[in-house]
Amino acid sequence: MILSRRLTVSLALAATVAPLAGWAQDAPIVIGYQLPLTGNTAQYGQDFKSAAEIALEKFNASGALPVPVEIIYEDSRSDAKEGVTIARKFVDNDDIVAVLGDFTSTVSMAAAQVYKKAGVVQLSQTASHPDFAKISEWQFRNITTQDQEGAVNAEWMHEKGIEKVAVIAEQTDWGQSVVKGFTTPFKDMGGEVVFEEFFNRGLADFRSIITKIDETNPDAVYTGFFYEDGAQFLKQMEQLGVDIPVYSTSAAYNDKLIELSGEAADGLFLTATFLPTREDAGVQEFVEEWKSLHDGAAPGQFPAQAYDAVNIMLEAVVRAYPDVTRESMREAVAATTDFPGVTGNTSFDENGEPLKELTKATVENGEFVEVK
Repeated sequence: MILSRRLTVSLALAATVAPLAGWAQDAPIVIGYQLPLTGNTAQYGQDFKSAAEIALEKFNASGALPVPVEIIYEDSRSDAKEGVTIARKFVDNDDIVAVLGDFTSTVSMAAAQVYKKAGVVQLSQTASHPDFAKISEWQFRNITTQDQEGAVNAEWMHEKGIEKVAVIAEQTDWGQSVVKGFTTPFKDMGGEVVFEEFFNRGLADFRSIITKIDETNPDAVYTGFFYEDGAQFLKQMEQLGVDIPVYSTSAAYNDKLIELSGEAADGLFLTATFLPTREDAGVQEFVEEWKSLHDGAAPGQFPAQAYDAVNIMLEAVVRAYPDVTRESMREAVAATTDFPGVTGNTSFDENGEPLKELTKATVENGEFVEVK
């Protein structure tokens, strides 16, 4: 991890402050991380864990603190009930001073009710439902919301002269927020939504939906899906010979989408906060670390989001030290300003929402490239 100038100053200050009476010099500072390690979203959770371990190893090796930081991982399986069970387990563990996760908005929001009541700060790397951070002062996220992404995509399409759009998204709280986040600003700009439908995650056959989309003759399709469903949709669009521009959210940004869909991915447009080709020292360091552990494959946006979330939390630990409590961690996270992450600079507003910019990207010749 490349330490920021702000963190370097924080470390110097922490070193001059004597630990509080009773502080065990060799006791680790513990953070909980709930994430899906099994089930149909396990790949995302495994990537989060891998990114977290890269960040944590670098941090502990840096000597930033005289005590180590540890992360306890718990498998939520992307199940809301399991997420609540983990949240109760974490809040009952007095050693845990802060929590990361979960992956989906549904699970994150369910667990948030427990963290709200107990007074434990929760930082999600990917919960993009507009209502997540509104739950209480204890919820934060470092990913942009679907209201933010939808508005950017609506303006992008409007500028390109797109007037009629078909919209599809997975049948989840997140999918609902994708549709609302896009359709509201698009209609406000004078656009027309000619088709809208939701599907179950993991749908094998999109052909009936694609046929209905084609019959409405839209100028473009706006989609709320992750890379698995995205690849299936794009392949079947190509198979049916339906040539309509497809736009999507950052959830679709993953090299596996291109790997699974091949040439069918070319021409996909989407918004993102991370591109591994960005010429930034911090980005390239993370990319090389990731490639060394994943057979040369570049990281997608979600592990990058997790990497930044963990590092934001670690910097908060430094600011809170030596009085590292649940209350001081909440204040330290809230004080995050212009954190120089691989997904861009991140600050939090008074509501725990991230202040950061989105990148416009497309797929050209089997690669994600920035749209200038």
